[in-house]
Amino acid sequence: MNAAAAIEILSSPSLQLQALRSSISSLYATSPALKIRSHTSLSDINFIKRCLSTNKGIPSCSFSSTLIRSISSATTTIMASGFNPEEARVPPAIPPPTPPISKFKIALCQLTVTEDKTRNIAHARQVIEDAAEKGAQLILLPEIWNSPYSNVSFPVYAEDIDAGGDASPSTTMLSELSRSLRITIVGGSIPERSGDRLYNTCCVFGTDGGLKAKHRKIHLFDIDIPGQMTFKESKTLTAGETPTIVDTDVGRIGIGICYDIRFQELAAIYAARGAHLLCYPGAFNMTTGPLHWELLQRARGADCQLYVATCSPARDTGSSYVAWGHSTLVGPFGEVIATTEHDEAIVIAEIDYSLIEQRRFNQLMLGGILGLYFASSGCLNLSPPLLCNF
Repeated sequence: MNAAAAIEILSSPSLQLQALRSSISSLYATSPALKIRSHTSLSDINFIKRCLSTNKGIPSCSFSSTLIRSISSATTTIMASGFNPEEARVPPAIPPPTPPISKFKIALCQLTVTEDKTRNIAHARQVIEDAAEKGAQLILLPEIWNSPYSNVSFPVYAEDIDAGGDASPSTTMLSELSRSLRITIVGGSIPERSGDRLYNTCCVFGTDGGLKAKHRKIHLFDIDIPGQMTFKESKTLTAGETPTIVDTDVGRIGIGICYDIRFQELAAIYAARGAHLLCYPGAFNMTTGPLHWELLQRARGADCQLYVATCSPARDTGSSYVAWGHSTLVGPFGEVIATTEHDEAIVIAEIDYSLIEQRRFNQLMLGGILGLYFASSGCLNLSPPLLCNF
């Protein structure tokens, strides 16, 4: 591709990053100075610009400096001309709506997961019924609670959620219980089959048994720490593309799944749209769990000054993937309200939404954080190439 062709492609602001990634993809193969990544990031682009500013080009790169400089210059011009600070603040931050209820009990159901799907579903039913008897009006289940957490298991245990009925016995059970018990269920996550694709999907059911929302995990869990932990969800799963915020009988809830919690931008979007509570079913492991599980929950609660609830599977040291456990409820000041260890447990805790207003009155920061984020980001695109380049 010559410089003129690159500039012509880059003239479309909506395709600028995609076109740039295509235009310079060969740089990764020809230059050891660039780390090979699945997506070109803005930091990579800036690196190229810094190299060009020295008139030396990219080290060990077969592309000419003139060509790369033309691409870089065109991108800079388009990005600058397409940036509108006011539009960057859309959607504007809004206060949470008045919730239907100010105080209620939430149950974090830290379940033991086996290879027997029928047993997993029956057990989850019993635990949900027990939690409801204890007064819980909102139930949160773990990530991948009906199946072992493995790339081998995902295709075998996957369900067609949209078809429902016998095609999705896990969600059928959740729908029946939410209706009969008059509770809201954030149904953890299960492997979902949709056409020829598999997703890690969380379903939210209202007190009428209806499916109110379906969140597909946006940020897939790919990790490789030599000698400690290697797992790549992307081998079998497809990333979701849409943030999920839903109004329920217990307030407005933003949904994420496990690795989604690492991305503050997603939580900021939910806070900007008036969420009272963020729910993250997750299965952190024995490497990242001790280091980051509680840290990230408290960070999201403190960042956005709202409640954060997480639910993990119980720990099974005999499984191929060992979960950390420690399901937790965090308050709007980043404080741990309730938690547990790694064994199976039902964590019952009270959520009091009046604390959100109190904390935000005591420490005015949310508007500044969200305004700064939207102004600096220039977009609300939550597709994995943007948020996963960390």
